[in-house]
Amino acid sequence: MSYQQATPTVVAAQPFNPRADAEVLRKAMKGFGTDEKAIISVLAHRTNVQRLQIGIEFKTLYGKDLVKDLKSETSGNFERLLVALMTPLPEFYAKSLHDAMAGLGTEENVLIEVLCTKSNAELSVINQAYQSLYYKPLEADIKGDTGGTFKRLMVSLCNAARDESMLTNQEAARADAQALLRAGELRLGTDESVFNAVMCQRNWAQLQLIFNEYHHLTGHDIEKAIKNEFSGESEDGLLALVRFVRNPAGFYAKCLNGSMKGMGTNDADLIRLVVTRCEIDMVEVKREYQALYGVSLADAIKDETSGDYKKCLLHLIGEA
Repeated sequence: MSYQQATPTVVAAQPFNPRADAEVLRKAMKGFGTDEKAIISVLAHRTNVQRLQIGIEFKTLYGKDLVKDLKSETSGNFERLLVALMTPLPEFYAKSLHDAMAGLGTEENVLIEVLCTKSNAELSVINQAYQSLYYKPLEADIKGDTGGTFKRLMVSLCNAARDESMLTNQEAARADAQALLRAGELRLGTDESVFNAVMCQRNWAQLQLIFNEYHHLTGHDIEKAIKNEFSGESEDGLLALVRFVRNPAGFYAKCLNGSMKGMGTNDADLIRLVVTRCEIDMVEVKREYQALYGVSLADAIKDETSGDYKKCLLHLIGEA
């Protein structure tokens, strides 16, 4: 199935010497001026786990915090990218979710991108990181910041109780497809709770079967039904689930395109997507990007970014 193919562009450095890397970084930031090239050569070519080890080694050797030094020596989006690279992944996701809900308005796309795509184990760790960073449950902030059907969808996903057996059952898929049809197209108004229950509980492989059965029953795609029955964020959330289940790399390619299209670039989104996918499936994401938009991800990044920020992103996606 599509979500089992995953080729990263950033892999663990072998051999790995965190002390030597710490020394390179110290030299790059000591004295007058900063050697950005040296910083990129280390941090863009180590995994998150390795970078954290370099941070420990740096503190042991010099009694200084690597992240603080990077912040004082760099600025702008390059600084934000380096800090993201140096943040433990669960904490990084927790911060992204918190930032999406802080202040006026909510960036629903961030909630959708994170909560619709993670395994139960990943969501549990993100929930723990959120609690320890902000002293309250992620679910409480989601409830306070969203409403209606979208709120229920996000709370269900945050709950991390999806079946992950990957066992499939054709009859059960048909029954769920019929239930979705009765809850949506065959009635006046929509029974959102049925969509919520099916989309948030069934395993990924079973959902594929359910979508196929739905098409078989109605002659049209489940996406069409969702677009007819839902609107706004709840429509976006359900469509994201469908698209992720069918083609994870294509889903992330779309998210990357969304971060760069239109006026200006949403750098927070671009950084999050590159940092989190480069160790998982960036090769497939790049392929899907090219197929969907007729332009390479590297060229899109070159058009939208500049300087050391651009160079570091290109290294992370394996195009430098």
